[in-house]
Amino acid sequence: MTYVEGFIVAVPKANREEYRRHAADFMPLFKEFGGSRHVEAWASDVPDGKVTDFRKAVQAKEDEDVVFSWFEYSSREARDAASAKMMSDPRMEKMGANMPFDGKRMVYGGFAPLLDQGSGRGPYVDGFVLPVPHARREDYLAMAEKAGGTFAKYGSLRLVEGWGDDVRDGKVTDFRRAVQAKEDENVVFSWLEWPDKATRDAAWAKMMDDPAMQPDPDNTPFDGKRMFWGGFDIILDSAAEGESAGAGRELKAAE
Repeated sequence: MTYVEGFIVAVPKANREEYRRHAADFMPLFKEFGGSRHVEAWASDVPDGKVTDFRKAVQAKEDEDVVFSWFEYSSREARDAASAKMMSDPRMEKMGANMPFDGKRMVYGGFAPLLDQGSGRGPYVDGFVLPVPHARREDYLAMAEKAGGTFAKYGSLRLVEGWGDDVRDGKVTDFRRAVQAKEDENVVFSWLEWPDKATRDAAWAKMMDDPAMQPDPDNTPFDGKRMFWGGFDIILDSAAEGESAGAGRELKAAE
């Protein structure tokens, strides 16, 4: 399984292509520093929530969209080594001075592998962020394994569940604040990859009708009211087939 560094970013809609180019310019450095995969996914079906949601997490403005992004590493040690190189590399300082988004509202953190089912990659992603009590970790894992098997039956390519490992408090935004985490709770960063949005939409409809997947309010190992989720089109993936030397190939968003 892989160690994950997860990100949520608010980006002006007008800066979508500039953001994609900025990320593509970073990918050769990411690979040089020891990362294994870098993905950027642009909001496609991100609903507003009553308590929490992706837009609230990054205090998104009306003219901004949300990006769900992650880095994959072979281990926490590989992530830490890469982070140290990034902090000291003058190329990173130059890139940081020209970011096409407000870095103060970016949410990020490190997540230890909890579950990694499937090995496929797809151009569409469902992203999830939720609070889980530390004492219910194993209950959550059992639930995720069961759900993952059902999603795979309905067409998902990969499910990853990351358990908060290096999730720090931020001055403006952070993962714990995003889900209103309590003192005895951790944060989970998770995603499902799909071959396309149509398959994802059909799968969710089947899941809603599947008797085995109906929620049990008395036994759910987290507060669903503070979980948020949404669908995203992958616009850049360092592991995409046909990627040019060092740079990720752009993936066209679904209409």
